[in-house]
Amino acid sequence: MNNYRMGGYLLFAIGLINLRYQWGEPGIVQRSAAIFIPGALILLATFIAPLKLVLMRKEVQYLLAFAGLAIVAFAVTN
Repeated sequence: MNNYRMGGYLLFAIGLINLRYQWGEPGIVQRSAAIFIPGALILLATFIAPLKLVLMRKEVQYLLAFAGLAIVAFAVTN
């Protein structure tokens, strides 16, 4: 569960940093929201008991790992 929390916080922080440093660019709020909203949702899901059971399934772990890496790649190339 700790890995999910760290990953969620990573996406949340990258999204907010991206928003701050590219402020004034057209469409930056939408691009940054696409980064920090999934991070916030993952972070919140780790504190809700029924969702913890879903997060512990192997296929969900692989799916979220792939999605997290894709979002980080989007943030870096953005």
